[in-house]
Amino acid sequence: MSTPSPAGPATAGYAASSPTSKPAGRRGLTIRLKLTLWYGGLFVLAGVVLIAINFFMVRDSLTPAPEKARAAVAERFGIPPEALEFGRLPGIPGEQGRIERYVTINGIPLPRLLSEAQRELKEEALRQLWTWSLVALAIVAVVTFGGAWLLAGRMLRPLHAITSTARRLSTTTLHERINLHGPRDELKELADTFDEMLSRLDAAFTAQKEFVANASHELRTPLTIIRTEIDVALSDPDLSPQELAEMGAAVTEAVERSERLIDALLVLASAESPPVQSEVDLAELAQKEVELRSEEADEQGLRLELDLSPALVSGDRSLLERLVGNLVENAIRHNLPGGWFSVRTLTAQGGAVLEIANSGPLISPEETERLFDRFYRPDRSRSRKTGGFGLGLSIVKSVATAHKGTVQLIPLAEGGLRVLVRLPVAPTRPGSSAASAARNPAASPPGHSVSTTG
Repeated sequence: MSTPSPAGPATAGYAASSPTSKPAGRRGLTIRLKLTLWYGGLFVLAGVVLIAINFFMVRDSLTPAPEKARAAVAERFGIPPEALEFGRLPGIPGEQGRIERYVTINGIPLPRLLSEAQRELKEEALRQLWTWSLVALAIVAVVTFGGAWLLAGRMLRPLHAITSTARRLSTTTLHERINLHGPRDELKELADTFDEMLSRLDAAFTAQKEFVANASHELRTPLTIIRTEIDVALSDPDLSPQELAEMGAAVTEAVERSERLIDALLVLASAESPPVQSEVDLAELAQKEVELRSEEADEQGLRLELDLSPALVSGDRSLLERLVGNLVENAIRHNLPGGWFSVRTLTAQGGAVLEIANSGPLISPEETERLFDRFYRPDRSRSRKTGGFGLGLSIVKSVATAHKGTVQLIPLAEGGLRVLVRLPVAPTRPGSSAASAARNPAASPPGHSVSTTG
């Protein structure tokens, strides 16, 4: 029979106090108490310094009166104070007629006794000065600590409002605000900053809820189509091959729609993280995207104005391709038959600029501000027909923001929209494609600076 190892309890005890289990720390001193101690401590320190300076100044200048010294000596030896005064012999002028009534007392010279009495009187006066100064300092210090406690509490009252508001916050109470009133000081700025943060959080949570609701709705629609088609096919055993083909086409279209939505959502998620840095020319991407969608533009009879100059940026090529592709696609799909659209790239003021404009219906300024909202579609019937989800410009803005750029929407007076995307230009290295194109314009990709009619 084996005996238990004595290391068992020790090991168990060591495991119980392992660093992974952190005990709850004790609450430290409150800010109010710290401020009170600091204010009071500084006052006491300043008071002690002031008393010390005053003590040394009085010590160096204080000299007790001779009358008080003679009175102290007379009181000590029990003789009248007048007996210690100096007198003069009658009829003898000058210092020869000056005598002392008591030259010595008990064998001690009178001047020595008077000097010692003056010293003792001075020490007693300084002792009383020091004692009463400290007593006064103690009384004033108590008043100071009390006043500092009240003053700190009054000054920190806005922090209690901020704390109580923060404790009440949840996803359903983000509409609450501190609304602190008072002078424009640091605490007022803190409260206003906290309110601004709450506004941003409220907007972010609202956008997230709308995004989840819209995404769920958009995904539910093709899934409902797929389920309906499959249920109909399963309930009819005599389904003809043509009906099966139609059912398969409907299911395929619904699946493709779901894939496009999921792909768009993945692009949005990718744009939230830092992009992979590589050298990309916006002119090259624009040329490629225009060529890919040239047939769709020809079907609508759109006139294309193309003016591409090298615009080199640093970023994620796939995300930038999606940015340019979405803008070109919107310019074609949200256009009028026989209309026009233009694509232009250039480098200006240290930034790479992509400008895409198109004809189309009139867009109000209020509607322009909402075009960046996710799943927002000005014309839902047209968007459904063309397969849009209202995520195109949201993706454009997210990609531009991830690349430290900006996107500006400008509604045209005659109808349509102009989109300006500005991105930081990439540092031009010797031998790069942009530098070569700048030195040799003939080496630019074909199709630059052209105007075609579909």
